[in-house]
Amino acid sequence: MQISHQFDAGSIEIVSADHFENIQLRIRKDNAAEFAQWFHFRLQGAAYQHCTIKFLNAGESAYPKGWVDYQPMASYDRINWFRVPAEFDGQVMTIEHVPLANSIYYAYFEPYSYEQHLNLIGQAQGSGLCQVSCLGASTEGRDIDLLTIGHEVESDLKVWVIARQHPGETMAEWFVEGLLNRLLDPQDPTSRALLDRATFYVVPNMNPDGAVHGNLRTNAAGANLNREWLTPSKETSPEVLCVREKMLETGVDLFLDIHGDEGLPYVFLSGTEGVPSYDARITAIESEFKALFKLASPDFQDEFGYARKEPGKADLSIATNWVGEQFRCLSYTLEMPFKDNANLPDDDYGWNGQRSLRLGEAVLSAVYGVLGKLR
Repeated sequence: MQISHQFDAGSIEIVSADHFENIQLRIRKDNAAEFAQWFHFRLQGAAYQHCTIKFLNAGESAYPKGWVDYQPMASYDRINWFRVPAEFDGQVMTIEHVPLANSIYYAYFEPYSYEQHLNLIGQAQGSGLCQVSCLGASTEGRDIDLLTIGHEVESDLKVWVIARQHPGETMAEWFVEGLLNRLLDPQDPTSRALLDRATFYVVPNMNPDGAVHGNLRTNAAGANLNREWLTPSKETSPEVLCVREKMLETGVDLFLDIHGDEGLPYVFLSGTEGVPSYDARITAIESEFKALFKLASPDFQDEFGYARKEPGKADLSIATNWVGEQFRCLSYTLEMPFKDNANLPDDDYGWNGQRSLRLGEAVLSAVYGVLGKLR
């Protein structure tokens, strides 16, 4: 029996792997920070064996409530992922599983590798509708890729979409893949109508270093990028700095920051009600956007989510709040679950990459519906 993790986004600490029924592991912290939640490893040599895999420090992770009613993901081919049963006793999370092949991968959520990211960039450029540019470099020198889709004329509405500020929230890049697939489809009437009136600026992966390292929440320098928007720096958060500079150059009429939530088993939005400039106009657009999103995807709901911020109490170091205040625009954080979606549960797959992708396709209908009210 062999457990390995030396691959893209691999992350685990091995305590003991001598017996199939007592495999003991620890969830590794981010490479330069204390957040621990993401895991991704390969188990070999256990075909048809009853395996008991214990994560000894699950209760000490960043979000221990995330393990309640949670089922880890597994794959034999790294393409098709499914859920496996697990129990959490408040400290230890235990997987009970019989692999049907000698090589199997387990992960916190369906991974989206850096190679997939580069393929996504290449495929988008190959559509002929998308311009690829590099806004800058991460702390370890990886490109911060920007996809620009549209005519880029001054009269266009400016729609910005960013994903994976928190690298372990891989559902965010699956979402962007779906959005791009639809937006770059010349036979899709909604996409054609959108691109007649708007230019889209899409950053599929804000945190490539953290993604490669197998971090949950931070970049290679240990910075939580979604707390860096007020005062980003070249030393610790160059990823935010270069994206923010481009936004100030283009302007923003609508902003979506795509994330995943460890605890809540729902798809939901978090807006800018706490920023000083929040007003009746933004309130009305928010309401219409959510109503249209519900029609576009039954996976979305607005009953459960984060508590609304009190007026003037928003943290402006968070991307959605900084953008909403800076540009006086519709600005949302979109959250998807690591667990299943309690509104439409799926026992085999839970929430996964394909459902995230479909949600990315659906959001364009809501964007189209409010386009005429953004200015």
